[in-house]
Amino acid sequence: MQDTECAGPPLPGAGASATSDGLCREVAAAFARCVDEIASGRLDVPLPGAGRTVQRFLALAQVAEEDLSLVRLVEGHVDAVAILAELGGPVAAPGERWGVWAAEPPGPGLTASLGEDGWVISGRKRYCSGAHSCTNALVTALADDGRRLFAVRTGLGSGSAGCRPVEGSWQALGMAASDSADVIFTDVRAIPVGGVEAYVERPGFQHGGIGVAACWYGGARAVARTLATMAAQRGANPLTDAHLGAVDMRLHAAGAVLAQAADEIDKDPDDTEGAGRMRSLRVRGFVESVCADVLTHVGRATGAEPLCHNPAHTRHATDLAVYIRQHHGERSLAELGRLAAESGEWQ
Repeated sequence: MQDTECAGPPLPGAGASATSDGLCREVAAAFARCVDEIASGRLDVPLPGAGRTVQRFLALAQVAEEDLSLVRLVEGHVDAVAILAELGGPVAAPGERWGVWAAEPPGPGLTASLGEDGWVISGRKRYCSGAHSCTNALVTALADDGRRLFAVRTGLGSGSAGCRPVEGSWQALGMAASDSADVIFTDVRAIPVGGVEAYVERPGFQHGGIGVAACWYGGARAVARTLATMAAQRGANPLTDAHLGAVDMRLHAAGAVLAQAADEIDKDPDDTEGAGRMRSLRVRGFVESVCADVLTHVGRATGAEPLCHNPAHTRHATDLAVYIRQHHGERSLAELGRLAAESGEWQ
């Protein structure tokens, strides 16, 4: 990835104090810079399956290594651009910052209705990263004929377009600067993108899931830096070195798995071989396990010291612990196991 100006805010150092609101504003400003860099080509994030998917994953991992909350917003924007291209939606215009608000947790969500003047959406959407900074979003909503994807203008969270972020709806310390609030929609005009269930049925849905794993990988590298620095300062120390060796081995393997997945995506971007779902489950499950192992090894090797006195490390570790919970754990492993059993392609 080329040098850019879209790095996130300097993470708080010793003696620094930064409120969650302040970090949200700083990350939002960095997000805007990133989007400008992507539009100009200085931040190179190719479309998945276009022959340079490994560069896409590398770019996401590098932004993640600087700031996981920032990459959550950047990944959402580039994912939206890819979805719009795949499903024939509107082209993202200069200055627009897109999110993908497609989480479907239990409970009431968004509903879409078609009237004389077109589609409108109403209801409450959870986990809307960039709720105050995205100018546009792709959202899933339930229509009479099934679940659909829509493009909407958000009004920058001001309520002018019928979108209102629910203040205080994100309580977690981890990923706090990603501004992942609930958003209330009230008769918001919407443009359908693709048909019923097109969002999840397209091959790019699986490619995008691996892009998120690349973000997790970058976050794990950031957490591991604390251990690597400590090991270098301590000199030879069997216990510290053993933990660093375990971390290095896992991160090396995760990087190789992501690179192989990128190559496979480029060879079959339309998933004509039907390998996309199994690939996504394998890669996401493996990278999530690597991240969990890195958090454990770094914590056991370094103790409480960096968590208590290194705010940058604390934020990296806390953000990563929350971010990897986008993986569905044993539910995804069970699906992978069933696919492996039915296909006979377990390895």
